[in-house]
Amino acid sequence: MIQAKVGDTVKVHYTGKLNDGTVFDSSLEREPLEFSLGEGQVIPGFEQAVIGMAPGESKTQEIQSDDAYGPHRPEMVASVDRQQIPDDLPIALGQQLQLQHSSGQVIPVVVTAVEDSQVTLDGNHPLAGEDLVFSIELVELAEK
Repeated sequence: MIQAKVGDTVKVHYTGKLNDGTVFDSSLEREPLEFSLGEGQVIPGFEQAVIGMAPGESKTQEIQSDDAYGPHRPEMVASVDRQQIPDDLPIALGQQLQLQHSSGQVIPVVVTAVEDSQVTLDGNHPLAGEDLVFSIELVELAEK
């Protein structure tokens, strides 16, 4: 029986849930996710879960935050003066913005608090610090 290994290209259908059962993403209503094993294109725990699977096989895998999007890092949260944000940019809780670092790198952030004089921005991935549960089906396997 052929099994997925590093270097292979795979297509998988998946549903990702939080520990409380909340679905945060699923490929079931679209094309399967295609990626090459060992190239870091998906989170480490997801990739490890697919290695060793055979076409047509399904499994459910719990992935700890360290093997998903990492821990929530407090140093990635910052409060900025409201005056530093352009007046023509409306700010709302949950809004996604992009900041440009002095190095030129674009950093996606989410507005997590809005006060009269301060806005709190979180640069962590929205799933940082979360343990995740994935239902995975290996749909197709192309060996290297």
